[in-house]
Amino acid sequence: MVREKTVVLAILACCISVSSWSAPMKLNPLTPEEESVIVNKGTEEPFTGKYCDYKGKGTYVCRRCGAALYRSDDKFDSGCGWPSFDDEIPGAVRRQLDADGRRTEILCAKCGAHLGHVFLGEHRTPKDTRHCVNSISLDFVPEGAKSGAATADKPKTEKAIFAGGCFWGVEYNFQRAKGVISTRVGYIGGNKDDPTYKEVCRGDTGHAEAVEVTYDPAQTTYEDMAKLFFEIHDPTQVDCQRPDIGEQYRSAVFYLDDQQKATAEKLIKILRDKGYDVATQVLPAGTFWPAEDYHQQYYEKKHGIPYCHVYTKRF
Repeated sequence: MVREKTVVLAILACCISVSSWSAPMKLNPLTPEEESVIVNKGTEEPFTGKYCDYKGKGTYVCRRCGAALYRSDDKFDSGCGWPSFDDEIPGAVRRQLDADGRRTEILCAKCGAHLGHVFLGEHRTPKDTRHCVNSISLDFVPEGAKSGAATADKPKTEKAIFAGGCFWGVEYNFQRAKGVISTRVGYIGGNKDDPTYKEVCRGDTGHAEAVEVTYDPAQTTYEDMAKLFFEIHDPTQVDCQRPDIGEQYRSAVFYLDDQQKATAEKLIKILRDKGYDVATQVLPAGTFWPAEDYHQQYYEKKHGIPYCHVYTKRF
């Protein structure tokens, strides 16, 4: 009974500690025209937006915070005068009743930017859904940009992969970090292709729960990303993270190149010199398998905060 009370108190302490800190969210400056729509929930004139008839392949992101919202494959010509999509990236768009009490407003789930409205039952596509979005609320990342090449539409992007306990909490903290464009949770480091959450939890695939972070190197660095990683979880724990126990919850940096490896090893040395018995593994990144949709942006969907990831200043 005493042990159970101790565990409960520890979890409550985690909740209190994490609620006192949140990495600041980086927002792009807006023009008066953009602010009138994105902040003040206005609507641009039909057939005037730059993405109304745009046919490029890639990803549409939030103009204010850069979060990925829609894939070009889900865009269709509705003839309504605004960009239309019949699906969103899982967890990227939040719905709420519009101020008029009739329509359903859609907002960026990460920063709350006004996007437009969603309509159902129009029978325009097999998914029977139309996200009617203001072009001014969007930016576009061409398909080739995910390889890291800079383009006129979007600056160069880079990726990082970290595992530090339950991927819900790790993602929550990275979503709020300066320079982060998008995140997705998944599995890496195992011996089975395309594993499921149940298989990983059984502990027989060797995978770790991990987060793939896409960030803008003009705003932040890999070292900043790695420092945040070491400060939002306990890197001294082996095959666990607070109440979560198992190989899938191990602490690991999965590097994508030699520079990332060197940076991770440098930071681990700094921590060990400070007296931390770091257990974090530094491993080459293999295939990253995205987790099921219901795991993506979990805390954003639940409007909650993680209880097993507590920010601790270490650098």
